[in-house]
Amino acid sequence: MFKGRTLILILVSGLLAFGAAFMANNWLERQTPVVAESTSTDTESVVTAALEILYGQKVEARQLTTVEMPKAYAPEGAIRNTDDVVGMIAQADIIPGEILMSARFSKTATGSALASLIEPNMRAVTVRVNDVIGVAGFLLPGNRVDVLASREVSKRTYTDTILSDLKVLAVDQTARAKKNDPVIVRAVTLEVTPAQAERIVKARGEGPIQLSLRNPEDKSKPKPRVRTVSRDSYVTIIRGTNAQKSKVSL
Repeated sequence: MFKGRTLILILVSGLLAFGAAFMANNWLERQTPVVAESTSTDTESVVTAALEILYGQKVEARQLTTVEMPKAYAPEGAIRNTDDVVGMIAQADIIPGEILMSARFSKTATGSALASLIEPNMRAVTVRVNDVIGVAGFLLPGNRVDVLASREVSKRTYTDTILSDLKVLAVDQTARAKKNDPVIVRAVTLEVTPAQAERIVKARGEGPIQLSLRNPEDKSKPKPRVRTVSRDSYVTIIRGTNAQKSKVSL
């Protein structure tokens, strides 16, 4: 009798297990299409950099790729279509794998790519330099500099910082830095306001100018220097029958 009851329990347990497995399998099959449909509707394509894109460089199609990501994680302002960015100018260095943001690119202007790097209402002024004026070749696009001007007044030379914290747009004809090694250049192009451009041209006509490299984190402004005007005067020194004029500064 006990053997028969044990056999019945085993058969009932097997049927229950089979039924549970059958119901679980049916539930999973019903859920799979829902998951697939949810995934397809909640993702979108964003454009990323397949290769490094350097500051001031025109974007090429070969430098781009697209990836699928959840809409909730796609940043606002991300570029969705490669055609929207091909031919534009990079305003900063872009590393491979980085999501391309529209704010970091500017439209290609007619003429040189440098024109696209100039901010609205700003101008580009080129200053002829040598190894001394150009900070021994350590100036690179993106650096910040001060402009010092010297002029001679009454046979005395005065030097003042006439402009500060200006952005270097290009060195020679290069608008992006390929390396950090010093290179002697002949010209440096600065981004300035129209009024600052006039001041540089005026100072250049009065005497030599010099560029001073700044730490990019330093936002301080040089204090104006109070200049005293010296006056030359003469005194007469009499020694016996000899009289001699001598110049003194007051």
